[in-house]
Amino acid sequence: MKKHKVVYRLQRTNRKRSYVSAKREIAYEVKLAAKLMLDEFLFTWNKNRLEAQINDSIDQNDQELFEELSAAYRPYTWE
Repeated sequence: MKKHKVVYRLQRTNRKRSYVSAKREIAYEVKLAAKLMLDEFLFTWNKNRLEAQINDSIDQNDQELFEELSAAYRPYTWE
């Protein structure tokens, strides 16, 4: 992994001393891994929620709701 990027900022105060604060950025690889994990979690959660709603519409014999939910579920079948 690449080194963390460090940003320095000099702040002046009325005191005799000035101080330097440093801020570290998170590495790109860590940001990417976090985004991919969140995408996977959301994908799985939305898919499971739609499956549950489809099953409920089948149990209630609601054909209109079933067709609407199955149309929303189609993109999740491209695994």
